[in-house]
Amino acid sequence: MMVIGIDAHKRTHTAVSADELGRRLSAKTVGTTSNDHLALMKWAQMQQDPDRLWAIEDCRHMTRRLERDLIAAGERVVRVPTKLMAHARDSGRTYGKSDPIDALAVARAALREPDLPIARLDGTEREIRLLVDHREDLVAERTRIIARLRWHLHELDPAWTPPVKLERASAYDRVAEHLADFDGLVTRLAARLIEHCRRLTDEINDLSDEIGVRVTAVAPSLLAIVGCAALTAAKILGETAGVDRFRSKDAFARHNGTAPLPVWSSNHARHRLSRTGNRQLNAAIHRIALTQARCHPDARALLARRKAGGDGGMEAMRILKRRLSDVIFRAMIADHNAFEIASAP
Repeated sequence: MMVIGIDAHKRTHTAVSADELGRRLSAKTVGTTSNDHLALMKWAQMQQDPDRLWAIEDCRHMTRRLERDLIAAGERVVRVPTKLMAHARDSGRTYGKSDPIDALAVARAALREPDLPIARLDGTEREIRLLVDHREDLVAERTRIIARLRWHLHELDPAWTPPVKLERASAYDRVAEHLADFDGLVTRLAARLIEHCRRLTDEINDLSDEIGVRVTAVAPSLLAIVGCAALTAAKILGETAGVDRFRSKDAFARHNGTAPLPVWSSNHARHRLSRTGNRQLNAAIHRIALTQARCHPDARALLARRKAGGDGGMEAMRILKRRLSDVIFRAMIADHNAFEIASAP
């Protein structure tokens, strides 16, 4: 078997082929267009080994087109997590850094790790993630504008207290009515910021509605979980990027950072809270846990039982999040199977 490692960049991709023992065979550097990828596949076919595997470092913002072209051509492609490359050069026989050296390290990582995620074409999850990311960018921009607006309002009238929530249309009306009593450059700037906030709020609301429609169509079981609204469900779907790529609920828990890490010391086995994993996904699960801890009877009973057994508040919350990870995994598996059945010819 031959493994082809790819070191991807914005303008070039460097490929290095290696045999099953990790010995370098040949290398080639091409551009990043589809025509360049066709030349790369012709080069791979000239190696005269039909049993080949493409290993690409998981930087999908730079490798998405390459993955799509390779999959369309019927090639086998796996994604190598970037953390596996962190110390790849430390164990090398020679010093230095180059694209061929990095590409060979990617190929050897694919030979060393048998269960790497298989690359596939983007689906509904990526579209949902793009919408969620764009909405979060707009919310962050509105927050910055509101901060500037508050300083302008304070300069105009320190005695006046603006509305607490300046992301609502009613608040903009109150501020605009207050600005009618002033004039000057600061007043004009404040009025422009209000109009900008109005436009951003309208676009944020439209995105929220579209996200809600999409999530309702593809994840009804996920939305049925107490505390999981449309935006949280969309964040989970986008960050998971396909629940079928996880072999078990435990692998999913390790990915989202809810699985405890073993810490053995002085022949004493214990576990501690994991600080690794996808933190965006972990934050979404944490929001669900906080909601259930406040209003869901089963979650409240679990927390009370763990605290009565001697666990602290954080430890009890960790247990709840681990249980929620399994519930979310089962819900997404059910939604995925229902979607596959509905889309089958």
